[in-house]
Amino acid sequence: MAPVASSKHFDYLIIGAGSGGIASAKKAASFGAKVAVIESGPIGGTCVNVGCVPKKIMFCAASIKEVLDHDARANYGFDFNEPTFNWPKLKQARDAYIKRLNGLYISGLDKVDVTTILGSAKFKSATEVEVEGTHAGVYSAERILIACGGRPKTLGIPGEELAIDSDGFFLLEELPKSCCVIGAGYIAVEMAGILNALGCETTLVIRKEKVLRSFDETISEILTEEIKSSGIKLVTNATPKKLFKNGDGSLGVETAAGTLDNFQVVLNAIGRIPNTDRLSLDKCGVAVDKDQHVIVDEYQRTNVDSIFSLGDCTGKWLLTPVAIAAGRRLSRRLYNKETDLKLEYHNIPTVVFSHPPIGTVGYTEQEAVDLFGRDNLKIYKTTFTNMYFAMSERKQKTTMKLICLKTQNEKVIGLHMIGLNCDEMLQGFSVAVKMGATKAQFDDTVALHPTASEELVTMT
Repeated sequence: MAPVASSKHFDYLIIGAGSGGIASAKKAASFGAKVAVIESGPIGGTCVNVGCVPKKIMFCAASIKEVLDHDARANYGFDFNEPTFNWPKLKQARDAYIKRLNGLYISGLDKVDVTTILGSAKFKSATEVEVEGTHAGVYSAERILIACGGRPKTLGIPGEELAIDSDGFFLLEELPKSCCVIGAGYIAVEMAGILNALGCETTLVIRKEKVLRSFDETISEILTEEIKSSGIKLVTNATPKKLFKNGDGSLGVETAAGTLDNFQVVLNAIGRIPNTDRLSLDKCGVAVDKDQHVIVDEYQRTNVDSIFSLGDCTGKWLLTPVAIAAGRRLSRRLYNKETDLKLEYHNIPTVVFSHPPIGTVGYTEQEAVDLFGRDNLKIYKTTFTNMYFAMSERKQKTTMKLICLKTQNEKVIGLHMIGLNCDEMLQGFSVAVKMGATKAQFDDTVALHPTASEELVTMT
């Protein structure tokens, strides 16, 4: 890591060395700006350290275990002894990989002469930031970017300290024998699926009837049923009221639906909150909403001329690629005279590494109905068994859905799918949706056979 420069004034000062902050820093530096990033934790932010990257590694491990347990010996001709899984070995290899990524991020910043300032930041004014920590001092800049990310939300109930959160999941030294996961969003369903597949007796507690309620209703319903059939115990309409510890050290959860007991681990995965409360925003006058997300316009501008914000702390599309895209566009606009450049926050593809995985882009069916009216839509839907399961005793279904706008030649305005490899299928189809492809153009595309993705261009 390059030493902090003797000068403490920069063109562009970024609070947070996560995906968005680093992307914006490097792009601004490429245009000749004098840039620094301030970070109090590991370089790379949530995604690299306690989010997308280590989660995907755990998802891959869980998927391998599913293949070994359910498919390889059924009719695919493999014969082997009962497979064993070594959580500590995987954790050691995963952590070493993350450490290498941290180093690559640091060297990447050094190569483009971005100064890395280690410590926690607080505003002194609209152009000054005070840092406490390794590189303590007061730093100033013409422009400041708030990209401070977020942290797990607490349960807010008695005994909440007995639970680990979604960050703490990656600190587990052993696979728990039993775990109660609290939450219905993508973090909760992903972690519950991983634990269950790897052999943990898993219970998932949700406040309503279904998981992923903000997703398309078809996806929400199917994943809820898949969770039930996977071996996970799904407890619905069960708002947690209290956590407690038994005499033998096991944990319990009191809920609106009754008491759940005898868990080795309780995992709180109810979502994340922004880190803005740590920045002394009152000193610079930046406005936040009721949930403490920084309020920004379509150009990432706050209500203070010298301050901008992006990423999870703005509360819009909490996804790594979104923060990266917004950060690069912001720097191109500020330092390369691309004055109208901004990120379009629509038709953003999203995947959920549930079991099975989900891929989705565009409007949900309900959103489309609300915007355009039911009579102006045509919905295409198919459900089938992926050919992979033809030789397996389990018959996991894949469901795909296209939402089309009749008044625009059946333009595809929503694409939703759940099933094996749907996460890997989505990227190319999201390009088509972004470009405004119609159902006729989907139909006119020659299918790849035999694949599951061909169903998206052969729906009737």
